[in-house]
Amino acid sequence: MGLLNIGVEEIKGIDEVKTASRLLRESGLPNLDYHGFVEGDDIGKGTVDVVVTEGFTGNIALKTAEGTASQMAQYLREARGHDFMSQLGFFLARHAFAALKAKMDPRNVNGGVFLGLNGVVIKSHGGSDVVGTARAIEIGYAMARHQLLSKIRDSLPLSREHFPFNSRLEAAGAPAVAPSES
Repeated sequence: MGLLNIGVEEIKGIDEVKTASRLLRESGLPNLDYHGFVEGDDIGKGTVDVVVTEGFTGNIALKTAEGTASQMAQYLREARGHDFMSQLGFFLARHAFAALKAKMDPRNVNGGVFLGLNGVVIKSHGGSDVVGTARAIEIGYAMARHQLLSKIRDSLPLSREHFPFNSRLEAAGAPAVAPSES
């Protein structure tokens, strides 16, 4: 897991992001593989499996990636019709282009996952069609079927001495995190 930031150096970023990084590093959670800060280009590189961010920055990153993919697809469509050799090359590589198109289709990975300890929210893209909406529902169903929240909850030590976030939450006037009764 990585925390999206404007740089990988610990001195960069807004105070809330730097504090979140420090708390994650010091958490002592045994199943947390915290990589540290990641930058926007790390998302596409696959530097980490999970990128954590707040909504504003995450939305910008997601829409930038979608726009770039759309732009690249348009460039490919334009390039394939330039001349006979381009058309022949496209014909010969059509299966590879079809696989690339399917992999880059945002409908196939539609649905941002918001995880909490007591529920799952799948936020689908506002411009999604029936294919994308169905995919988002499939993601939520798979998470429920595989009891992902229970597995996450069971892997977290939620006692006060093992959960350093509680003191920060209480200092900010928020209630401490407690194990779910469900």
